[in-house]
Amino acid sequence: MHEIPPGEILKTLRELNAERVLIQTPEGLKREAQSLADFLEENGIEAIVNGDINYGACDPADREAKLLGCDALIHLGHSYMQLHLEVPTVFVPAFAEANVVEALRINLEEIRKLGRRIALVTTVQHIHQLERAKSFLQEKGFTVLIGEGDGRISFGGQVLGCNFTAAKVDAEGILFIGAGYFHPIGVALATKKPTLAVNPYSGDALWMDEEAERLIRKRWAQIAKAMDAQKFGVVISTKKGQLRLNEARRIMKLLRDHGREATLIAMNYINYPALEGFDFDAYVVVACPRVPIDDAENWRKPVLTPPEVELLLGLREDYRLDEIFGMEKTGNEPLGVALHGIRIHL
Repeated sequence: MHEIPPGEILKTLRELNAERVLIQTPEGLKREAQSLADFLEENGIEAIVNGDINYGACDPADREAKLLGCDALIHLGHSYMQLHLEVPTVFVPAFAEANVVEALRINLEEIRKLGRRIALVTTVQHIHQLERAKSFLQEKGFTVLIGEGDGRISFGGQVLGCNFTAAKVDAEGILFIGAGYFHPIGVALATKKPTLAVNPYSGDALWMDEEAERLIRKRWAQIAKAMDAQKFGVVISTKKGQLRLNEARRIMKLLRDHGREATLIAMNYINYPALEGFDFDAYVVVACPRVPIDDAENWRKPVLTPPEVELLLGLREDYRLDEIFGMEKTGNEPLGVALHGIRIHL
């Protein structure tokens, strides 16, 4: 279950004088979005639910909200991201109800193998329990660090699938709290430090060393398949938080400087079937770093990330995940974080 505070959302919308809103939701929160729409309608606010797939705060539906004449966009399930948006946007993280401290208690002996000085990171679903987790671990003798991260990160200790800056602190090892593999693997590769993932739902703990090595082997296989490729499609996203035109131009120049052909392709939803009509030998995705990794098996042609192109061309030796970095934090970021993590972009 996830915690969505309808009363606080309603209060925020009334402060914005919003009469019509668009609700954007990831797949796992569609029922919560439906319930929220019903609640808002009962309280005099016209609510429209966006049925498109949503991939994160990097993919806001502000253009759609403006087109529909909405006064605001409610973006469920993700934390605030610093973007230029066309309508006031209310970011509402959906906090999970899993007991984080109990999962840490069960796995205390494994956690001790990280060392005494550890960094604590998680995804936005568990960020509200991070201070409790820190206090518990400190009581058990650990020195616990929570990194701030750069301007793409809303909360201290938060990691995204495209940004692991909050994990890059002076620690012996990294403790990740959450489900799934991609985030802790990314932490392990970004920090090159021992990383233990504790799942607060199952209570399981898993070391990321072998998982990271397995991922690297798969990615080297993609690079090897692209070694003889001459014509590259360099794919960028028109999603606001994924648009990396300058990085795409840099990659195109590298390819051309090394005797390869490169063509720039712009897409909103990046998927291989939409590209099958082209005759490129390989693709480079300069958008969400997870697309070429999570979906690689669905591509008939090799698909690479920007750092993998550098490996392909012999410009680097060490493997690293692609990351999208935010601006340096100044302390003047828009608006504050409310009780349930709600943040408004005006």
